[in-house]
Amino acid sequence: MQKVLLDYGDSRMAIELPDSTTVVRYGHTYKDPPSVDPVEATREALANPLGFPALSELGGPDKKVVIGFPDRVKGGVHPDCHRRVSIPLIIEELLKSGTKLENITLLCCIGLHRKNTLEEWYWYLGKEIVDRFWPDRLINHDVEAPDLCDFGTDAMDNRIQCSHLMAHADLPIVIGHVAGNPYGGYSGGYKMIVTGLSGWQSIASHHVPATMHRKDWLGASTSSHMRLQFKSIGQAMEKAIGKKFFAVDAIIGQNSQVLDVKAGELEAVEAATWPLADKRTNIHLDIPEPADILIFGLPRNFHYGPGMGTNPILMSLAIGGQLSRCWHAFREGGVIIATALCDGWFNPHWFPSYEETYHALQKYCTAAEFIASNEALQIAENYDYHYQYSNRYTYHPFHAMSMISGGSAALLWTSAVFVAGAKAPGYARGMGFIPTATFEEALVRATKIVGPKPRILCTPECFSGGVGVHLYTKK
Repeated sequence: MQKVLLDYGDSRMAIELPDSTTVVRYGHTYKDPPSVDPVEATREALANPLGFPALSELGGPDKKVVIGFPDRVKGGVHPDCHRRVSIPLIIEELLKSGTKLENITLLCCIGLHRKNTLEEWYWYLGKEIVDRFWPDRLINHDVEAPDLCDFGTDAMDNRIQCSHLMAHADLPIVIGHVAGNPYGGYSGGYKMIVTGLSGWQSIASHHVPATMHRKDWLGASTSSHMRLQFKSIGQAMEKAIGKKFFAVDAIIGQNSQVLDVKAGELEAVEAATWPLADKRTNIHLDIPEPADILIFGLPRNFHYGPGMGTNPILMSLAIGGQLSRCWHAFREGGVIIATALCDGWFNPHWFPSYEETYHALQKYCTAAEFIASNEALQIAENYDYHYQYSNRYTYHPFHAMSMISGGSAALLWTSAVFVAGAKAPGYARGMGFIPTATFEEALVRATKIVGPKPRILCTPECFSGGVGVHLYTKK
């Protein structure tokens, strides 16, 4: 038997698995391509942008420039992380063109996430950047801003919205991370502007069951319907504002180290970054057949913040998201076992709408039925939740709906989802999952469903170990 430690709340849960289990760990099962010097790679990318002149030619004394950057949720906080390295280098190039520093604004592309505090910006941007721009030119985007631009719909009937500040910049620049993501394969590229700089109604065009309950959402693919929506919305945004975004994207590894950097038009940057991202992210395991049982653990803290393993809605999204990452190494109709505290701590200071949303969900047979209801719309449009999002550093109320959409996808393609170690089991049942007191009980019950001698896949550090990967069977 193999002894494995699974994430479980603030600690680990020790379990035993058959020797035949495939256990996926960074450094053992896979490793990253070599990293690069982030300063040199970024300078090279800025000097040779794809489809654009160099920034030193694009700026000017009267040009208003907005640099959009990802929030705290992804990308690392170390001194060589992409945001911290690229922002000063972009500014350096702009100043060469005569752009005035006072005409450059930094815009945090939070989308539905909570706004970043000054302390958080110091934490992941560094003191030099923050002190240069705060308070007037270091700003959080707001999906509820009264001056949010609304451009109607695109050819796919997606809502098109955009930050007024970014839309009216002479030169809109956006920094992105090309990292494996259940939502359309990778972060960065068009996904960055579509989820980070739009309004909640635009995000509701794709972070809903109509998109996330499609089978092609699983597998975290760049050819999914969701990714096509990102491209369609992003290009419609560019057409509406009358200019293209200048992107500076880095492919990042397990510990958010920079593997390469490309700059220029968004579509060209996607084409240039995805091949290396594929090599880094798409891991082919030494298994000829997909697994019958998928096992992983949930920590209390995840990239959305404290509460992932305790808040049942966030817990469900973690389960659905990891299923998407592992879809090509897991058989349809298999069973998931996730260890999670699931004690009902919603973290109301960050996620104030979540508890009301959870209880409202219980009145409906399916997540799709709930999210299409007037009750869900009333929560998403609740003035108090909007006020807290805009003024008190909380998540937007529609964020809960988007998490339910991804989390409930797991119910469509598995025979069962067990939550082992749930302290308040009713919350697991409320999300459609099966709680068990112990992992051993969950494994016994899972084996009864899939049959004796199951093929087992375990990803013990998929949330605490760094940037995730997407799993496949043997080539």
